[in-house]
Amino acid sequence: MSTLTHETVTTAELAPAPYAPLLDTVEIAVLAPGTEPTWTLSELPDGLRMLHIDAAGAPVEIRLSLPLGDAAGYWHPQAGWSRTIVADWAGRSTVSLVDGFATGCLYDHSGATMLAFAATDPVPEVRLRFGVSEENDTYVVHLELPAAPDPHRLLFVPRSPSVATALAALRDWFAAATQAMPVPEAARLPVYSTWYAFNQQVDAAAVEQQAELAAEVGCGVLILDDGWQQLGSGRGYSGCGDWRPDPAKFPDFAGHVERVRGTGLRYLAWIAPLLLGPKAECHGRWAPLAPAAATVPGAYVLDPRRPEVRAHVVDVCVSLVRDHGLDGLKVDFLDQAMVYAGDGGDDVGQALTLLLTELRSALEEVRTELLLELRQPYVGPGMVAFGNMLRSFDCPGDAAANRVRTIDTALLAVGGAVHSDPLLWSATAPVEAAARQLVGALHSVPQISVLLDRLPRAHIEALRFWLAQWRRLRPQLLDGTVRPGRPDDLYTLVRAEADGASVSVVHSERTVPLRLAEFTESVLVNASDVDRLVLDVADAGAHVEIVIHACDGRMIERSRTTLRPGLQSLPVPRMGLALVRSIG
Repeated sequence: MSTLTHETVTTAELAPAPYAPLLDTVEIAVLAPGTEPTWTLSELPDGLRMLHIDAAGAPVEIRLSLPLGDAAGYWHPQAGWSRTIVADWAGRSTVSLVDGFATGCLYDHSGATMLAFAATDPVPEVRLRFGVSEENDTYVVHLELPAAPDPHRLLFVPRSPSVATALAALRDWFAAATQAMPVPEAARLPVYSTWYAFNQQVDAAAVEQQAELAAEVGCGVLILDDGWQQLGSGRGYSGCGDWRPDPAKFPDFAGHVERVRGTGLRYLAWIAPLLLGPKAECHGRWAPLAPAAATVPGAYVLDPRRPEVRAHVVDVCVSLVRDHGLDGLKVDFLDQAMVYAGDGGDDVGQALTLLLTELRSALEEVRTELLLELRQPYVGPGMVAFGNMLRSFDCPGDAAANRVRTIDTALLAVGGAVHSDPLLWSATAPVEAAARQLVGALHSVPQISVLLDRLPRAHIEALRFWLAQWRRLRPQLLDGTVRPGRPDDLYTLVRAEADGASVSVVHSERTVPLRLAEFTESVLVNASDVDRLVLDVADAGAHVEIVIHACDGRMIERSRTTLRPGLQSLPVPRMGLALVRSIG
């Protein structure tokens, strides 16, 4: 079946199909070649709706349509910066276990959802087409699902007040249905990464120096990125495959790891186990099982559908962790396996599920409290059994992208701790620029990647202050109820609440709701470009104590005052923080 292929420019040109009411204003049509599919919609105890489609083992096309109404945007895991509503001739994506997820959420200008759905099986490759039907004044989402022995199932969320609320309901369902990998405390601690600080120019002495400084400022984990291995130089991947430490850089890798762990840091190393470069010593042996070129430069991709490839990857990873005393791995470029999708062979997602299941089991036999980092785009519900550190995609120096990507990941993060991309800034920049990077990652576990010994004192003080604040506020920032606003607004006001405290991070000039009757402590972070916050005090106001810190942690004001209902201006410096506590 290929009704979703690109032979038609718009969905209105597709062969017509009978629609029926589904939920709220959404209508559905279901097609399957050679059979008459049947479907039912049932209500679950949590209020979600489950769509069951029986198509007698045939591939299925699901067409969803609803009136445009006051639609403002459409969120999905591959949205990137395209968060408004597009025409249906432009909205297309293909998702899989290691590249996104078959889910989406249409919302209106109030932020309320009009359509929120997710496929319950995250493994198979699914093609989607979505957007505004210009001919019919509707918004459409079409999904093409491959043949399956069991009925297809999709979850739907009735109209909800926000995208975050709707996706939280989906997240809760997947959390109950999925055996997520355990998340040890170390997965929830700030990380020092070598990548942007060193790129590939790492060696034992330099890394150990940074490790000592990272532990002092508040990090709990070190990730040694690309460059530790033999042939790990140059920005391509032509040397990948052997995964042996470079003796010139790390003459005693196990001893080096032990010394870093002696500072109190857990230790992970980077590996891209599916990449095979022509310079690798093992290339001749494995090249027949890596026929497809990677989309990253210089390498080919081992085909995970081959059992001998899976066994090889597991053996390499286990040996690296066991022989050198590592706490885990940063597993990179798993999405490269999709170069084999659609080639007529077995399903790539199913093969990766087998590989990752075997890998986790084998690693857990040699390491308790195992740490495994995964990276966007393979951080969806189907991957939580295989990793417990879910990192934002690369965005060096881009605080806005880190904010958006980490919150996007957190919206459907079922088990693991969401991590920022490593934070990068210039040692010659104003201290506010350094603090901006830290503030942009507040709603995730921050990773740091700068040469700490080269930072000026003000930067170090800012780093200490914000990591300390992050640790103190972790119950709200990581575990609380997060209200990030509309996705197309790029989360410029993010509120997190738990245990009687609230944290509001403001990234633009806008009013900040302050509900003093509900919280004993309100933390206000000014990530805008002006030296004030405008508060909209609700309820009857309150008598409060206010403590204001500059971006480097210096206390610049402590006062007691009465905040009355309505708009109030508070002189919080940019990248600074205010603590507001009710005192009766």
